[in-house]
Amino acid sequence: MSDVENNTEQEAVQEEKQAVIKHKKATRKKKFYYSFLTLVLLLCIVQIGFGTVLNISKTISNTSKIKTMEHILDNAEAYNGHLKNEIKLFSKDKTLEGIARNNLKMAGEDEVLVIINEANDESNTGSKDAKNKTNPNDTKVSTSETKI
Repeated sequence: MSDVENNTEQEAVQEEKQAVIKHKKATRKKKFYYSFLTLVLLLCIVQIGFGTVLNISKTISNTSKIKTMEHILDNAEAYNGHLKNEIKLFSKDKTLEGIARNNLKMAGEDEVLVIINEANDESNTGSKDAKNKTNPNDTKVSTSETKI
């Protein structure tokens, strides 16, 4: 009986060893799966972090571009308003006539333009610029010769 008991004990020990080996293999597989899932989770977290940082930086950049464009739009609208006022001013006949009289040295109906150049101190020194300048005190004499 001792051989039979000895054989059964050996079989029982071998079965226990096999059970322990299977348990160790199962534990190793679980550890490997948990490690793999942990790495995948960490990669996902890193990806989410980078995506968040990029979106925030794009938002800040776009906000500054929007502010710049709004500033440009405000300036353009102000300039357009200024140009509209100038168009209104220059479209009036009296304004155009005033510009022609003062800047272009033109005369209206029944008027003759007379320009009187007075001698300046610069003309005595021989300056070419002084000879080409006209006097701002130009006068107009009424007759019926020149028309605008």
